[in-house]
Amino acid sequence: MKDILGELETRRREARLGGGQRRIGAQHARGKLTARERLELLLDEGSFEEFDMFVRHRSTDFGMEADRPYGDGVVTGWGTINGRMVYAYSQDFTVFGGSLSETHAQKICKIMDMAMQNGAPVIGLNDSGGARIQEGVASLAGYAEVFQRNIMASGVVPQISVIMGPCAGGAVYSPAMTDFIFMVKDTSYMFVTGPDVVKTVTNEIVTAEQLGGASTHTKKSSVADGAFENDVEAMSEIRRLVDFLPLNNRENAPTRPFFDDPKRIEASLDTLVPDNPNQPYDMKELIHKVADEGDFYEIQRDFAANIITGFIRLEGQTVGVVANQPMVLAGCLDIDSSRKAARFVRFCDAFEIPILTLVDVPGFLPGTSQEYGGVIKHGAKLLFAYGEATVPKVTVITRKAYGGAYDVMSSKHLRGDFNYAWPTAEIAVMGAKGAVEILMRADLGDKDKIAKHTQTYEERFANPFVAAEKGFIDEVIQPHSTRFRVARAFASLRGKRQSNPWKKHDNIPL
Repeated sequence: MKDILGELETRRREARLGGGQRRIGAQHARGKLTARERLELLLDEGSFEEFDMFVRHRSTDFGMEADRPYGDGVVTGWGTINGRMVYAYSQDFTVFGGSLSETHAQKICKIMDMAMQNGAPVIGLNDSGGARIQEGVASLAGYAEVFQRNIMASGVVPQISVIMGPCAGGAVYSPAMTDFIFMVKDTSYMFVTGPDVVKTVTNEIVTAEQLGGASTHTKKSSVADGAFENDVEAMSEIRRLVDFLPLNNRENAPTRPFFDDPKRIEASLDTLVPDNPNQPYDMKELIHKVADEGDFYEIQRDFAANIITGFIRLEGQTVGVVANQPMVLAGCLDIDSSRKAARFVRFCDAFEIPILTLVDVPGFLPGTSQEYGGVIKHGAKLLFAYGEATVPKVTVITRKAYGGAYDVMSSKHLRGDFNYAWPTAEIAVMGAKGAVEILMRADLGDKDKIAKHTQTYEERFANPFVAAEKGFIDEVIQPHSTRFRVARAFASLRGKRQSNPWKKHDNIPL
């Protein structure tokens, strides 16, 4: 018996070493942690239960039968984050560069199946050179098996991808179908074809960082939702994100202890909106002052900054926030911001996370580049997302809400539950100047008449009361009481039940 136990421990030690001490040293030299070190930081201490530690590949081509390390380049299993179960896989770059083989894929698929069956999130730590060339189509089949599970799990359990090294070719499509993608600065990159192929095909000379680094995907492409300084910060922030999320689509997000009075009054909000209607202000100040303890987890901070998305808690419960940002493009909606917000709203709706919408929007961004880029269809994505959402929706209009953008931003007409406005709110088809130039075109040559018409229009529409008269605004509230009113609104909606007509699925304008 002792011999058998000794052999077990010997095999375990070998498996834990992955590709060996020399390759572990090379991983550390690049500023990267190993697959197991990452899992130790991600999961609660001592909670990790590993699956398939002794799995080996079955390939016999190109001399592969002589090199069959345990684990086959990926560590899989389950553990807990602050006591709540998650499934995780961590690719091991020290074993064949973390490349995906048939058995590597089977290990990932097994825990994804278990996550679906048991209702827990899946977190993938990606550090892979791509498909294992020696296995040919078998590795491609492995990718497709993972993809299919990503699709089936979408909207059922949260899926989070962290890119912690190379992620190229077919490897990028699994993260692309997950709910959130995060990267690590300077050590991770994603692209469909690498710099060498790009140079061969298009004659473009580009580095891996320029082509698919963290800066590229968080600021330009919007593929990634955020980037972290190093592996340690990445694991810490993923733990924080998981704390905001439900385990699956049949459970509510966790309620955390809070030490912030829901009735807290913020007098400074009464002066947040400047007297000058063209002067910007920072909408994040309102978000922080509404949130429990001012805690805000922002998603896609560096992309389409004219709209803000992220999570806060109110009375200890998770709320998704979508807010126009007057500091950037005056808070206009455009192609990028519409896509960003629509995807976030759909995630919240899929997992029963209530949505708070803070509105200061002068309209959609005009211009040929927007029209040629399809702003009509992209803007419709956000409209569609809000309209189909059945979760509690509370909206606060702080200043401008003009034109179609007023409709889009979770208006009463898109089944908003509570629609509040500050006294500074202006709800109209357009601003006074533009409206008068259209309505009073005959008087355009007379500055005095135009000024008088503009003043009349402002008196009539530069306030929230016309909309309130029609019941489109439920209440005009004092800015300083926003946290209290919003918290009470969401508390009253905890029993909300609303459903859409039966359909196989919708056909959102993609």
